Amino acid sequence: MTNTVLLTGATGLVGAEVVTRLVDQGRQVVGVTHRTPRIVGNDGETIESVPFTTGTTAPVSHVTGNVREANLGIADPDTLRSDVDLIIHCAATTAFDAPEDEYNALNVDATAHAIALARSWDVPLIYVSTAYVCGRRDGLISESDLDKGQNFSNGYERSKFRAETLVREADGLRWSIVRPGIVTGAADGVVRDYKNLYTVVKLIVEGKLRSLPGRYDATLSLVPVDFVADVIAGVTAQFDIAEGNTFHAVGADALSLREMSDVFAEYPSFAVANFVPTATFSPDDLGDLEREYYFRIGAQYAGYFDRRRTFDATNTATVLNLPLPRTDKEYLRLLLDYCLETGYLGAPLPTIEEALSCLN
Repeated sequence: MTNTVLLTGATGLVGAEVVTRLVDQGRQVVGVTHRTPRIVGNDGETIESVPFTTGTTAPVSHVTGNVREANLGIADPDTLRSDVDLIIHCAATTAFDAPEDEYNALNVDATAHAIALARSWDVPLIYVSTAYVCGRRDGLISESDLDKGQNFSNGYERSKFRAETLVREADGLRWSIVRPGIVTGAADGVVRDYKNLYTVVKLIVEGKLRSLPGRYDATLSLVPVDFVADVIAGVTAQFDIAEGNTFHAVGADALSLREMSDVFAEYPSFAVANFVPTATFSPDDLGDLEREYYFRIGAQYAGYFDRRRTFDATNTATVLNLPLPRTDKEYLRLLLDYCLETGYLGAPLPTIEEALSCLN
C-alpha cells in the first residue's frame, strides 16, 4: 500500500478534502504549499499540519514549494525521495480569464514538473484534470477520449488538455487521471469557497445578467467536491488496477439550463435569466452595466451554455465501485439554500412562522 503521498494543491478546495480522505486511509500526506501552509477543509475546519522532516510520523505535513518551478519548487527534494510513494498533482488555476502565460505556467509547465519529479523518484503520478478537456464536443464523452480534434471554449480547457496529453505521453511514467466535472458544494450543499460557477449564478439571480447566449437543453455536469475527493482517494487506494486509466468524477445527473432556470424560479427573491440562441444574441442589445457584467463574467461561460453532453463514468462506477452522487434539481436546491443561509445570495426570506411571530 502507498503510505506517503506528496500532494500539490493541498490548500485548495479539492486538495484539502483529499488530505482528509488519505489520512482516513492510514496514509501520511505531505502537502506542497506556496503562500500559506494552512490547510482548511470544506467544512471550514483547519487540518493540523507540521513542517515536513525526514521520518516524521505526523499524518499531515507540508513543504514550501512553487509548482511553476522545477522539482515543484521544493528546495531540497532529495529529503523527500525515500519517503514519498506516490504524487497527486492537484494544483492548477481554474480561472476562465487567466492570461495565457498563467495557464502555461500553472497548468502546463507545472504538470511537466510533476511528471519529471515522479519519473526521477520512480513513483506513480495521479493527475487531476477536468472533464471539460472535451472542449466544445457534444453528446456522450468517454473516459478514454482525449484528442478528437475538438475546439475549446477557453484557455483553461485548452491548458488542461495539453497537460493531460503530457501525462499520457510521458515515457516510463505510471499514471492515472481523474477528470472532475464542475466542482460545487458537498452533497449537503456546504462549500468553503464561492468561485467559478457560483459567480455567474450570483449575477443571474441578482438580475445583473438577464440575457445570455445559450440553449435551454444545454447541460452542465455538476459534481460535489466530496465526491471528487472520494474518486482521487479511490484511485490512490487501488492504483494497481487504476493505472493507465481515466476516471470521470461527475454526478449522476446532468442538469439542463431549463431545469436550473425552473429551480431559480422557485425562489421569490431570485431573477431568472433568458437564454437567447447564440446566432441572435448580441452584447450590443444589453444595457451598459449588463454588458460590462457580460464581458467580465458571462461571456466566460457562454461555451457551457450551448452544449448538450454527458460524461460516461464506467471506470469510476465499476473499477472504483463508487456510485455516482445525485446531482439533480434537489441537489441544486441544497446548493442555493446554503448560499442563502450564508448570505452569499442575499438574506433568505423569512419562514411563515418568523413572519407571523412579528405580528404578535
